[in-house]
Amino acid sequence: MLALFCKWLSRLPLGYIQGLGAMLGRLNWWLDQKSTRIAIENIRQSGLCKDITAIHQLAKHSRIEAGKSLMESLFIWGAPQSGLLPLVKATTGWHLVEEAQRVGKGLIFLTPHLGCFEITSIYYGSQHPITVLYRPPKLTWLEDLLQQGRQKGHVSLAPANAAGVKKLLQALKRGEAIGILPDQIPRKGEGEWADFFGKPAYTMGLASKLAVKSGATVIMAFGERLAAGEGFHIHLSKVDNIHTPGLLNQAIERQIAQCPVQYLWQYNRYKKRRYAMHKLQPHQSEHAD
Repeated sequence: MLALFCKWLSRLPLGYIQGLGAMLGRLNWWLDQKSTRIAIENIRQSGLCKDITAIHQLAKHSRIEAGKSLMESLFIWGAPQSGLLPLVKATTGWHLVEEAQRVGKGLIFLTPHLGCFEITSIYYGSQHPITVLYRPPKLTWLEDLLQQGRQKGHVSLAPANAAGVKKLLQALKRGEAIGILPDQIPRKGEGEWADFFGKPAYTMGLASKLAVKSGATVIMAFGERLAAGEGFHIHLSKVDNIHTPGLLNQAIERQIAQCPVQYLWQYNRYKKRRYAMHKLQPHQSEHAD
């Protein structure tokens, strides 16, 4: 049923999709008070807004953008690659890709929960091979939809397990690209505590390890959502050093600061993970609420 819904959505103009998403975001702002509180607190913690009114305004608009992001994902999963590529109206920093390809050590694309992160891998995968790390859904019936929806062109998926990590390494050894959501909370044994906007967050170690091991070029990719359903602008920027989770978080912070309204502030990166609390230093645990 969801697959049919995605197919139906894919026939609508992007502006309609984003309009539906905006309505969903406004409803969630009022109805999902837990996520709203998390968004407000995370923005306050970031220091990007100082005034309480500005914090609430950014939280509200980010919830609206989050609704657009959800509907865009369903739209993208149901659409063919040929229907999506014209939606990319501009790219900035593509020369970084060409430089990395000449070096031949592979590329690591970091795509935080910012803007339309689904479009970035599809755009790159229309021209070159890319292997994207993903976490298999808890609802197993969603697996086929996710696989079919994301694997377009030269895009392939690697599950977040030992086999998937091996697949990522093999892609880098071939000089190809991989894609990672770097601000996703890792599972047991897969992360470290590192400051994110000045507060400890359990942060993945995989991206840092892959960068050190492979010597690949690291590029931050952001699919900016343009106004009024006009499409997307893909921004690419080179990251010099993510050798530790702390440096990784700093790179994510810099990217978010470029367009904070399109970040998924409701995502609870500071959530306590019982399996990781023993790794939290005593001076850090005072701030981990």
